[in-house]
Amino acid sequence: MTDLETLIETGSRQGIFDLLTATPALATKETSHGISPILLACYYKKPEIAALIANFANQINLFEACALGKLEETAFITERNPATVNAFSKDGFTALGLATYFGNEEITKLLISRGADVNIPANNGYNVFPIHSAVASGNISITKMLINAGANVNVTQQAGFTPLHAAAQLGNVDLIILLLEHEAEVDIRMEGGKLPADLALEKGFNEIAEILKV
Repeated sequence: MTDLETLIETGSRQGIFDLLTATPALATKETSHGISPILLACYYKKPEIAALIANFANQINLFEACALGKLEETAFITERNPATVNAFSKDGFTALGLATYFGNEEITKLLISRGADVNIPANNGYNVFPIHSAVASGNISITKMLINAGANVNVTQQAGFTPLHAAAQLGNVDLIILLLEHEAEVDIRMEGGKLPADLALEKGFNEIAEILKV
């Protein structure tokens, strides 16, 4: 398993193929990170590696499907077991949380249509909501979807970080406008006292900082 994790981290497609050909059971064995090899590859931003590993798995679960962008598998699993739409993965994220984090718009739309709660945060201590993930990845379409489904734009993750803090830090004007249009509050302070305007200023986005000034 240690060998597989190292190969995933280094992105060695041939090494992974050879290892899983010899020992296919490793494709579904839990890694030292407490997640599957498929999810580990997704977190390393190596979708091709994740897809390769998935080919050696007899089946993938809902969380892996959402991370991989597998719409048909997501639809099949949630139709068969509707309660899974608000369940948590081993590392504490909902299916919607993973779909938004990895920018899978069609899966996000499907999950919302099947009752995924847009206001459930990760239960792993980070308190990350789907809207945090969507804004952090700069995905306007998914952010709009979440807001239209009732997402609270002023939720705070660990350290009091709001979606507006994230958009300000990124200097993403379109996301900032979208959030402000839906009553994002400019005066929420993170732990330590920083406002969204402060984060924009730190990154050199002076005009944005002026717009967000309290």
